[in-house]
Formats: sequence, C-alpha cells, structure tokens
Amino acid sequence: MFKVFAFDFDGTLTTRDTLIAFIRYACGTPRFLLGFLLHAPLLVLMKLRLYSNGKAKQRLFTWFFRGMPLEAFDALCQSFASAHRHLLRPETVSLLQQALSEGAEVLIVSASIDNWVQPFFSSFHLQPSTLHLLCTQIEVIDGRLTGRFLTPNCYGQEKVRRILALYPDRSAYRLTAYGDSRGDRELLAFADEAHLVS
Repeated sequence: MFKVFAFDFDGTLTTRDTLIAFIRYACGTPRFLLGFLLHAPLLVLMKLRLYSNGKAKQRLFTWFFRGMPLEAFDALCQSFASAHRHLLRPETVSLLQQALSEGAEVLIVSASIDNWVQPFFSSFHLQPSTLHLLCTQIEVIDGRLTGRFLTPNCYGQEKVRRILALYPDRSAYRLTAYGDSRGDRELLAFADEAHLVS
C-alpha cells in the first residue's frame, strides 16, 4: 500500500482565495470592480446555493479573459505567482514538502486554474511523477482562451472523481487529505485521514 497526500490549494496551501487576487492582478482594480459589480446578482445566487459554483466561476472567467492569448495569460500566471508567494501558508507547504521527501504521491486538488497554481511550486525542482496538479483546466482554441473550462470545476465531489481517475484502486493506497472549506467536504470524507485547516 502506497501513500497519497491530497492538498486543497486556496485557503489550505494559501492564506486566501487566489481567483479574486489573480483577477485583480491581471485586470487592474477598476475592471475588477466593474466585473464583480456586473456579476453581483449571480454571485448572490451562488452564495444562496441557487446557482452552480462552477457556472458562476466560468461566467466570471469568460467576462475577464475570453479572447486573451494563452501566451499572455501564462505570463500573467507566472508573474502573479512570483509576486504573491507571500500567500503560501508555510505550515501546510512544509507538510507537502515533507510528504514529497518521504516518497509519497502528492496531489494539489483545486478548483483554481492550474495555469496559476503550478508556478507557485515550480521552484521545488521535483520529478513530475511525484507532484500532480488536479485543477480546473481552461479551453484554448487557436492559441486563445475561449473563457470556457475544459474540465468540470474541481470542487466538491469532482475532487474525489479526479483522484479516482488517477488512482482507481482505492484499496491500494492510504489517503491523507487537507482542506479548509465546504468545497473540500467530499475530499475529506473520502480520505483515510482528514485535516481541516483553519
């Protein structure tokens, strides 16, 4: 039996949500405020659980980033990670590094977009087979972002589905999971050992 460690990103490996921080960084405060003002009714419905988290997130993402060249988007993701390393939570990042040093399979399972999650960990100089990113992925056509997601939003039960897609034989591994919000409930319930980060 091998060991698998699964970490949520926003609020678990970081101190706060990175979607909002990234949009503000990439688009500037005036456009950020306008976009959230225009989508305020939708966000209220989402908070009341009357509208899907994934659909609301995609609507926002489309408004801000549809048509952007992938090269420009990736450059923003790299510079955002470099400028916001202070958002990383030292204690949980240390646990992640320890798991890797012990030879465990380590997953970052996040609703955030993998384009900006990955650069936060590029300095680890790790073998690709040991650290896996199971994040929301974006659709790109002809080198430009369509604003749509290529995968379901990696939230709730989707986190469990992604892990099972990677490791389908649940009896073959012991899963330790770390999360901080209701989007991690299913992941924590699925784990052999669960840690709620406050």
